[in-house]
Amino acid sequence: MKAWRVHAWGEPESMQLDDIAPPQPGPAQVRIRHRAAALNFFDILQVQGKYQVKPPFPFTPGAEAAGVVDAVGSEVRHLKPGDAVLAFVSGGFAESSVTDANRAFLIPAGMDFAEAAAMPIVYHTSWYALSKRTTLERGEWLLVHAGASGVGMSAIQIGKALGARVIATAGSAEKRDFCLAQGAEHAIDYRDAAWPDRVKELTGNRGVDIVYDPVGGDVFDLSTKCIAPDGRLLVIGFASGRIPAIQANRILLKNIAIVGVFWGAHVQRHPEYLAETQQALATMYMAGQIRPTVSKTWPLDSAPLALRELADRKVTGKAVLKMYNHVDAQTSN
Repeated sequence: MKAWRVHAWGEPESMQLDDIAPPQPGPAQVRIRHRAAALNFFDILQVQGKYQVKPPFPFTPGAEAAGVVDAVGSEVRHLKPGDAVLAFVSGGFAESSVTDANRAFLIPAGMDFAEAAAMPIVYHTSWYALSKRTTLERGEWLLVHAGASGVGMSAIQIGKALGARVIATAGSAEKRDFCLAQGAEHAIDYRDAAWPDRVKELTGNRGVDIVYDPVGGDVFDLSTKCIAPDGRLLVIGFASGRIPAIQANRILLKNIAIVGVFWGAHVQRHPEYLAETQQALATMYMAGQIRPTVSKTWPLDSAPLALRELADRKVTGKAVLKMYNHVDAQTSN
């Protein structure tokens, strides 16, 4: 089978498209013949050797995939060959992968493979942030930074479904329009240094109740100026490249909470949480409350180009690799 592999730290263009033997599932695993695999910003960091998880060489990037089960281990009972699934995988940029059976889930009816591949990590992260790490009350103001990114898109949609009034930030008119299309009431330009004043103006000078921040850096610093008393600032990640710090007296004086959202670590400790979350998300999808937006697709052999466009911030929503040797039809399960 074809698989992109990293043999040394470098840029996406340094990956090699190798022919390797298809992986074999262990007793509690399934093998998935991919129809689509989604890209994330951390895939780029992993190729560069800048991510906290550094697999041994050679490795295949890609953590989200969707496809059809074509082999199951002897202990697997809830999935069978022919099932259409979305999954958390290691090695998504390939024609097939194996994963633990409890990390693969039947695709909701009506969802295509590209959408399914775009759901696992970003939607699970946002659900964990907004339902587990804080309790979002109906009518509260939610500020979503990087609203046109995959994780931002999921936070806007889930936040709206939970009853929040959503403000999103994005750096271009096109991306701000995208945020509004996802359900944000307002979309503002984070490149304008006065954006915290605009947030306060929109909220009647009170500020937002929840900040969803996958950016860090200056965005984090300025968010503390427009967060409401008793607000919660959710730390999702540091896409800006700078890990911020905050003086504790600012936390005290406004009674705000700085809340870490490390979804991966929580799932490692509580693997059953994946199924609980996926059931909640599938219900929301079937109700029309959430839907992954895939704005760009590439064939598998264009994975380096796809990662480069993602790195250059030319993607809104999710970017997906499609395996064009398969028919990408609507699933019927």
